Amino acid sequence: MSATTFADQPAVDHPSQDRAARFAVLGEYNREAVRDKRTGLVWERSPALEMADWVNVVARTVDGAWIFVRQHRFGINADSLEISRYYALDYPAAGDESPHAIRTLDDLMRSSVAFRLRSDVPVGAYLSGGLDSSITSALAAVCSPHQLRTFSVTFDDARYDESAYQQLVADALHTRHHVTHIQPGDIARVFPDVVYHAETPMLRTAPAPLYLLAELTRSQGITVVLTGEGSDELFLGYDLFKETSVREFCMRQPQSTARPRLFDRMYHYMGSGRAGDLWRKSFLEAGGAGDPLFSHLPRFLTTSRIKAFYSLETRAALDGFDAMDELRESLPESFFRWSSLNKAAYLEMTTLLSSYLLSTQGERMSMAHGVEGRFPFLDHRLFEFSARLPTSSKLLGLKEKAILKRWSRPFLPNAVVDRVKQPYRAPDVDAFVGAGVEDYLDDVLSESAVRRVGLFEPRAVAGLVQRARNGRVRSVSENQAFVGILSTQLWAGSFLSGPVDAVPRRECVIRNAPAVV
Repeated sequence: MSATTFADQPAVDHPSQDRAARFAVLGEYNREAVRDKRTGLVWERSPALEMADWVNVVARTVDGAWIFVRQHRFGINADSLEISRYYALDYPAAGDESPHAIRTLDDLMRSSVAFRLRSDVPVGAYLSGGLDSSITSALAAVCSPHQLRTFSVTFDDARYDESAYQQLVADALHTRHHVTHIQPGDIARVFPDVVYHAETPMLRTAPAPLYLLAELTRSQGITVVLTGEGSDELFLGYDLFKETSVREFCMRQPQSTARPRLFDRMYHYMGSGRAGDLWRKSFLEAGGAGDPLFSHLPRFLTTSRIKAFYSLETRAALDGFDAMDELRESLPESFFRWSSLNKAAYLEMTTLLSSYLLSTQGERMSMAHGVEGRFPFLDHRLFEFSARLPTSSKLLGLKEKAILKRWSRPFLPNAVVDRVKQPYRAPDVDAFVGAGVEDYLDDVLSESAVRRVGLFEPRAVAGLVQRARNGRVRSVSENQAFVGILSTQLWAGSFLSGPVDAVPRRECVIRNAPAVV
C-alpha cells in the first residue's frame, strides 16, 4: 500500500469500510481517543488545530484498514509497522538556466498532460481563470480526442469571482464551458456535507465551492478532470515566496524604512488590511532567518491564534506539545543545504499541498461525487526539472512563475499571462451570516453543544459568534478560528460519540529514502 503526491492515487486505502474498526494513532500522537458513533471507528483527538488544518496523521485499524501519508510505503509484520519514504523531494544546487529550459518544459508539460488524458471516458478540466489551470486546459484542448469540457466556480462577490478570465480562456480554447455559481447561502447549506466528506476539521470554506463544482461536473457526465494543482509550489507562484524574499531583504538592513514597503505589493486580494506599519512589522517580528520554518512562521503564528478559544481541558491535554517543533524535527538533513526559497517550497508541498489542497479541498470533494482529479504539474519529472532551475527562473524579483509565463505566452491570452496572481478563495465568516443563509449556528455552536464536544471554551465561542453576526470579524485569524471551530463541531457531531480507552499500539519504525532527483 502506498500513496504519493506525484501520482493520481487516493490518500486512503480502506479494504473493509463496512466493518467496525478501531484506530490507533502512530508516532507521538498518544492522547485521548474517541469513538465514531456512525461506524464504530476509534479516532484520536489530534492536536492538528495547534498549527494548521492540513497536518497529516498516520493511523491504523485493527482489522486492516489504513490511513497514511503520501510518498510513503507501509510494511506490516506480526509485531510492527514499518513506514518508509520512497520518494524524497530534493533541490540540488542550481547554476544558470539552461538554454534548452523552455523546450524541456514544453516537452514535459505536453507529455504530462497527454499521459493524464489516457482514459476510457472523456476527460474534462477545471478552469479557475488563473495561469495554471489555463495551461492544463490549453494543452488538453490540443491533445484530447473530444471537445474539451471545462468547469468553473463563479461568485456573486467580486472579491472572489474570476469569471471574466475563465470565459476568456474558454472562448479562446473553444471548450464546452460549464459554471457553478455560488450565491449567498450555498456554502452554509453544503458545509455540513463538506465536513462529512472531508472527515477532518478545516480552517477555510474553500472546499465547499469545489464540492459543488464536482457535483456539476458529475451531472454533466464527466468523471475525470485535470487541474492546475502543484504549479505554484513548483514555480514559486504564491505571495508567500515573495514575502520570504522580502523578509530576508529587510533583515539585511533592519534600519531601512523603505524596504518594508515592499510588503504592500503583496496579498492585493486582502484589501485595505494589508497596508500600514503594523502590517509590515508582523512579517519582520514573526521570527529570524535562522529558524528552519522561517518562511512559514507568519502563517503558522496566525493560524495558532485559534488556541485562544481552547477549553482548559484542551490546553491541559496539549501541555508540552509543540507542532512546530515536531515539524522542525521531521525535516530531512538535505533541507538545511537548500536556499530559503527552496525550503519554503518544500514546506509548502509537504504541509499545505499534500494534506489540504490535494486531499481536504481536492480529492475528498471531487470523490464525494465520483470525480477523479489528475494533476499534470505533479509529474515527478516536472518537479525534478523545476528543482534544478535557479530560483530566479521561477521568482524574478517580485514576478512569480517567470519561466512558466515565458513559455505559455504564445498559446494563452496575454491578459491571463500578465494578471496578478489571484489565489482561489471563498468567503469564510460571511458565508454563514446574513440574509438568505441557513442559520444553524445556534444549534452547532450553542453553549451546550460546545461544552459537550469539550475542545473549545463556550463563552469565547459565543463572543466570536456574536461578533460574526454583527459584521465585526475581519481579521484572517478570527475568520480561520470561526471556520475551524464550526467545522470541528460539525465533525464531532458526525463522527464522535465520546471518549473511549486508547487502543494498544504496535511499534512504528520510520525510514527515510534517499533523495531522488
